[in-house]
Amino acid sequence: MAMEGEANEKLLKKSVAVEVGDGGEDEPLKDRIWSEAKKMWIVAGPAIFTRFSTFGIYVISQAFIGHIGSTELAAYSLVFTVLVRFSNGILLGMASALETLCGQAYGAKQYHMLGVYLQRSWIVLTICSIFLVPLFIFTAPLLKALGQDDKIAEVAGEISLWLIPVLFAFIVSFTCQMFLQAQSKNMIIAYVAALSSAVHLCLSWLLTVKYKFGILGAMSSTILAYWIPNIGQLMFVLCGGCRDTWKGFSSSAFKDLWPVIKLSLSSGAMLCLELWYNTVLVLLTGNMENAEVSIDALAICLNLVGWEMMISFGFMGAASVRVSNELGRGSSRSAKFSIMITVLTSFAIGFVLFVFFLFLRGRLAYIFTKSDEVADAVADLSPLLAISILLNSVQPVLSGVAVGAGWQSIVAYVNIISYYLVGIPVGVALAYFLRMQVKGVWVGMLFGTLVQTIVLIIITYKTDWDKQVFLARARVNEWFVAEEASHKTGTGA
Repeated sequence: MAMEGEANEKLLKKSVAVEVGDGGEDEPLKDRIWSEAKKMWIVAGPAIFTRFSTFGIYVISQAFIGHIGSTELAAYSLVFTVLVRFSNGILLGMASALETLCGQAYGAKQYHMLGVYLQRSWIVLTICSIFLVPLFIFTAPLLKALGQDDKIAEVAGEISLWLIPVLFAFIVSFTCQMFLQAQSKNMIIAYVAALSSAVHLCLSWLLTVKYKFGILGAMSSTILAYWIPNIGQLMFVLCGGCRDTWKGFSSSAFKDLWPVIKLSLSSGAMLCLELWYNTVLVLLTGNMENAEVSIDALAICLNLVGWEMMISFGFMGAASVRVSNELGRGSSRSAKFSIMITVLTSFAIGFVLFVFFLFLRGRLAYIFTKSDEVADAVADLSPLLAISILLNSVQPVLSGVAVGAGWQSIVAYVNIISYYLVGIPVGVALAYFLRMQVKGVWVGMLFGTLVQTIVLIIITYKTDWDKQVFLARARVNEWFVAEEASHKTGTGA
């Protein structure tokens, strides 16, 4: 305890010294804005492109499967929105612990710890994925038990078996992205993601349109598309692309796993509660009249929102990296300034897209379906779609701030209140009791997102950022105490 207290005292002095030495506040405002914008776009630009390319894999698959048949489209949409979003939420959420740890360690110049954190995250996420496999095996009976249409559930069960390799692809994909992004080395991710999308588009056309392999062809191409970027990222990390932060495989990865597990669990809870929110809404839609059209329309709208969310998620990554780096470096002023610039930039882009989608209405639906009925349902939801886009330009960025500062457990509670105590009850009331159907579900989703955004703004505004600097530096240097204690114990033995 004495050693830990002494270490913490040194950390506080070091943080204060860095803070005093930070002369950023003496620069002209326009120079500070330009400097911060460049740092932000170094992370956000490749992150946005990568997320567009990665999300494009899903959309390309959906587009080709949608032209096989409406039942196949509904099944694929259901599996991805329910099952993949469920597992994706768990793994991505748990991987975001790496975003906090690597970002703050990199800011504090403890470079060698990034590779150890990456390996610890691989261990934690692999164990978690093994426990998720039964969900993919028993998808059909699970969906039937949840009240989904039997025909759609059977096709969904067939598709889900093909997605087991995709589940394990998420482990490498998410962790390497967090690891590289913390160092602002995510251009390699953008390159391999672009290659993967191009291969997927060509291969999907070849297997589903030319040779008529149907679901088999579309899912084979999907698996390959998710693994191509992983091979590229691993080669970059292991073969010298990160000489300062990757020192090879280490037995230290198996030590002190509990702090990583604890932060991974709170990170997973934070993101899962958010991503599962949409899953619950789709399940509610599956129990409505004319379920196939309702699911198709909602899935298309969620995909259109998803495209815009790729931009917001890029800024979310930028916010996380900039905040974690500056807190690790010891500058609360720079952290606050980066938050302001990132939020305002994302909101400006979101507002332009809000106007665009407001006037475009349901015309984009024909990319995903031939059905006029589905396109009309999408057009009816367009005003709500546009409002969602506007809200989603701010909320993910604030979540990125929370990840950068290590507040995942706090945001998890915020998500429970805003989504599950506000959003879903409002959606159920409007959809079933006021007979608003899909539109009622969407309004409920908007209420939940609005509440979450307001609460996150209040939390961010009222935070004592000087205290966050101390907490970040203490978290980064915890391993020193643990390593020293472990070394002394080993020596004594």
